[in-house]
Formats: sequence, C-alpha cells, structure tokens
Amino acid sequence: MTGTNPAGWMVLASLLLLMAAIAWRATRWAAGRSRPIAWRGLFQVPRRYLVDVHHVVSRRPLTTDDTADTGARVARMHVLTAGGFVAATLFVLIRHLLGMGGLVTAWLALAALVAMAVGVTIEWRRRRPTRAARLSGGGYDRLPWSLTAFVVFFSVASLPAAGLAPPIAWSSVLAWPLLAIGIWACAELYVGMALGPMKHAVNGVLHLAFHPRPQRFDHDARDTALAPADLSAERIGAEQPKDFDWNRLLGFDACVQCGRCEAACPAFEAGLPLNPKALIQDLVSAEMGGGVTGRYRGQGHPDRDGRPESRGGALIDAEAGIHPDTLWSCTTCRACVSECPMMIEHVDAVIDMRRFQTLEAGATPAKGAAVLDELRQSDNMGGRPAARRADWAIDLNIPLLSETGRCDVLLWMGEGAFERRNQRTLRSLVKLLRAANVDFAILGAEEADCGDLARRLGDEATFQRLARTNIATLDRYRFNEIVTADPHVLQAIGREYPALGGHYTVRHHTTFLSRLVVEGRLPAAAGEAMAVTYHDPCYLGRYNGETEAPRQLLAHMGQSITEMHKSGERSSCCGSGGGLAVTDIPGRRRIADVRMEHVAATGAETVAVACPHCATMLEGVVQPRAEVVDIADLLADAIETAEPAAEVWRESA
Repeated sequence: MTGTNPAGWMVLASLLLLMAAIAWRATRWAAGRSRPIAWRGLFQVPRRYLVDVHHVVSRRPLTTDDTADTGARVARMHVLTAGGFVAATLFVLIRHLLGMGGLVTAWLALAALVAMAVGVTIEWRRRRPTRAARLSGGGYDRLPWSLTAFVVFFSVASLPAAGLAPPIAWSSVLAWPLLAIGIWACAELYVGMALGPMKHAVNGVLHLAFHPRPQRFDHDARDTALAPADLSAERIGAEQPKDFDWNRLLGFDACVQCGRCEAACPAFEAGLPLNPKALIQDLVSAEMGGGVTGRYRGQGHPDRDGRPESRGGALIDAEAGIHPDTLWSCTTCRACVSECPMMIEHVDAVIDMRRFQTLEAGATPAKGAAVLDELRQSDNMGGRPAARRADWAIDLNIPLLSETGRCDVLLWMGEGAFERRNQRTLRSLVKLLRAANVDFAILGAEEADCGDLARRLGDEATFQRLARTNIATLDRYRFNEIVTADPHVLQAIGREYPALGGHYTVRHHTTFLSRLVVEGRLPAAAGEAMAVTYHDPCYLGRYNGETEAPRQLLAHMGQSITEMHKSGERSSCCGSGGGLAVTDIPGRRRIADVRMEHVAATGAETVAVACPHCATMLEGVVQPRAEVVDIADLLADAIETAEPAAEVWRESA
C-alpha cells in the first residue's frame, strides 16, 4: 500500500516546491533595509497566532455587507480549515509516505479531513451565492474549490488505509482524474502558500515571528509610538520598496486580504481615495513587480483606482503606483492596524512614505506645507506669538511654572489654547482643578507645539526639534505629572518623547478628573439626564487605551450613554488626525459628516467629546446635528448646578 499510494509523495513534492518558492520570495524581502532578527519571536508564534490573531478574527465585524461573516463563524472556519489542513498534512506524511501508525494514523488523517470539510463548508457560505464586496476575488474565489478537492482526494486516498474501502489501483486510467484533482489541489494550496491566495499562511507566521513591533504582543504594554527617523541617513523615509525594513516588506506579504481594514477605515467610508487593503496590495505589487496581486485589491481606492501598477520605480506617483492623494488621505487613526488579523502596520508604512515626500521630495500638499512652515518659524501651527498661548487665562491668575519653580500638576495647554472654542474647555478644566484644590501651573510662553502634526505629515526634523525644545524646558522644572486635554499631546509627550530622552507621566484630562471623582475631591455632579453618546478620540482610545474614564465621568453626572456602532477602541475618526484637516484631500463626503451620521443613528441630542480636534471637526458639520460638548464642560456645568454643592463649587472656582 505505502509503495503504491501517491498521496504521501504528492505532499512531499509540494512541500519541497513550497520551500523553494519561500526562498525565492525571501530574496525580495532581503532587498529591504537590514534590521536585527529577533529569533525569540519564533518561539512566541503559537501564542501570537492562537491568542492575538484569534482575538481579532473572533470579533464581531464592523461591516454589515455579509450577514454570514460573523466574527465567531470566521474564527471557527479558520481553526477548522487551517487546523485540519496542517493535521491532515502531518498524518498523510506519516501514514502514506513513512508507512507508520497503521489504522490509527489513517483514522487521524480522516478525522483531520472531516474537520477541514466543516471549515470549507463555512467558507462556501461566505462566498456563495454572493461574495461580500470587501472580500478579494481572483485565487480566493478558487479557494473553496481547491480546499474541497484536497479533502476529496486525500479522503479517498486514506479510506483504504483505514480499512473502509478496497485498495485503489493508482496506475489505472480510471484513477487519473482523481490524481489530477489531487495534483491541482496541492499546487493551489501548498505552492499557493508562497505565491498565491494562501501566501498569508506562511508569510503571516513569519511576520508574527519577526514582527517590526514585537512589543504589540506584550499584553501589559501598548506599542503605538512612531520610531524616530535617522536624520543623518542618506535617504529619509521610503521612496521605493527597498527603503522599507525587510520585515516590513514581509509584513505586506502577510496580508490576508480579508477587508477588515477596509471596513474600519474612516477615509474609505467617506469616499476619500484610500483603501488600506488596496494600499498594502499596491506595496506588494511594487515589491514584486506587479502580477497577480492586482486582482486581490478588493474595491480599490475610491476615485483613484485603475491606474498602472508601480514597476519598481517611485512608490508615490500620480500616473502609476500609489497616487499622492491616497497617501495623504490617511488620518493615522490606526483603525486598520487594530482590525488586521495579521498585525500589519499600515500607518508606519504611510509615515515612512510621507517622510520621503516631505523631507526629500518637498511634496507635502499645499496647506500642509504652509502649516509646516509656520511650525518651523514660530513653534505653533498658526504663526502666533508665543506669549499669546495663555491669553485665554489672563483673568484666571494661573501660576506660571517659571515663577513657582515646581508644582504637582503641569497643565499642558496645547494648540487648542489659540482657538476660542477650545479655550472654553481649558477654562472649565481650570475651574475643576481649583475646585479639587490641585496644585497646578502652566508654562505660558515657554510651551511650544508638541510636534505631533509635524511628525504625522512626515516632517521628522521639525518634530525632533520641537520635542527637544520642550524636553529642555520641562527638565528645568519639578512637577509630578502633566495633564492635557489633547490626546495628541498625550501621545507625543507620553509615548514618543521617551525615545528622545524625555520621560514624563502624562495624563489625559478625563483620566485625571475621573481620579479626582473617585478620591472624592470633586463635588457631586448628577444633573438632568440627556440623550448622550460619546465619541472616542483615536489618539485616546486606540493609541492609549483610555475608554473608561470618559464614560465614568458621564456616569458620575447621571448620564446614560447610547453607544455608536463604532466606539471604544474601535471608534471611527473625526477626520482631523494625520494632518488631514490641513492637507484637506477631497472625497465624496467629509469624514466628520460620516461620524455625525453615526451620532444621529443613536438618537442622541448631545455628543460628548474629549479632544479639541474632534470638537472642532464635529462642530464644523452643518446643522441640524447633535450638540458637541467636551466632557470637562459638561462636568463643570453639572457641578455648578448641582445642589447642595453649588455654593461650594462657586467659592472654589
């Protein structure tokens, strides 16, 4: 039997072809920039795959274009199909190539194939009769057929070994169709794991092992900071595929083409010319020189698709490759990154390309270039005198840290200090801090822009200069923590300054205020109930993991929140992040308008916010719409009107 059954030899030959194809593909990754190999990641792959990947796959979908595509069902499909395939491969080799195990291994092979068949049935349901728009076509449409062919061939080949059927005369002409089915299935699946629709199976495992952000898998950490660029390098940023680190090129090849990033992307939902799924496939096409990847791009980039693929030239090109509007449409909200089951870092790739466009090519879109000029000249986005940053507080007599030398809390004003709408929030925050007897101060004219916008627009040089300026200022004084109402400041100073030598404890104002409430340092705030929803800022929820404190404050005020479909760490962007508010790439709709549609769907009359950028963007949506109010303003108003604490509040404020 073992000498005549071709199943084992067929699998062995396919695995040898697979290894050759992977070696060839690895030469493409090796063309990227060198980066140390963390071999310990290989030993962490089982946990990363079974825990981290499964966690993302099993989530409920953010799209409703496929009613059969629930997170739990897709998770079961992957476990059954992939697990059955791997197990079947192992037991077929043991039984039909090595002739070991007798009936036991034959039955185990059949059991694995049955499990695989159940998973394949789920896959058929996902793609028949109608395939969801976000799912790729091409080889993926053949995948249910090739998986079915694999199950059929190896089941028939294993039945005699399990004693359930008479031996098969493989040399007979009647067996040739069955052999053809088996050869085709092996070619599609095994070789496809390196070159075809199944390439994420191998590339994904390698990507998980050699991930460019291994800290993402440390569940007590949150790795969202951008790595500093070497400003002395011969080339800053990525102009061509070879300018990416080798393991980032590997990451692009790990794409499952599932479309989860597409469903989460606020730019794509608003019809801006960006589809993160298509972007990754564009990068693969540029790396590999075009080819079949073009068929896996799903719906493509809205209004910017159908152009020639990049053929080894510049990545960003208005005529071929990636259109500049696609690059500058990204809000850097990390929704795509958060939803990707293969943990691909889309935003890091975008920033690398932007760095080249801004610092090497000087190709920042016009409004973005003007803002960067202001940042370079005046250390703020509007070109205003530094002394005017504290004009909003001229009647509040807030201590300057330069005069006191030390304080418990440093209140970081941010760019919102120049805008009247956000000055109101800062004044409310000051009243709350005073009501709680917090020892705080401000930097006043010594405070410079944190550099977040410069970094997101690719101007790493300006970011690093601003960061070092602020670090030098902060290191002259003594304080325990920084409190800010701006999540972008929270991210920049708290998570990105450490790489440049600035180590500080930074709190968002909702986190700090929630602590004051828990400690009993703020008076009761329960007031009249409103129809409220809460918009999670991307840089607070997804980047920094703070989703509970704002809700706790609203609960303290007696408010019950009606959550939006996209909320918490899966919230949708307001449209300001990543510099989109100044690059202003046109789309079919504004992202802020789409987000207000999410608000309207809850029936809420008020949308609570916790970011000055979100407040500005959402208030820019034309009426009728929900009222936009920062949580600090809501809390200050609630305390002021509450009884019997109102008098105490007025005296302390």
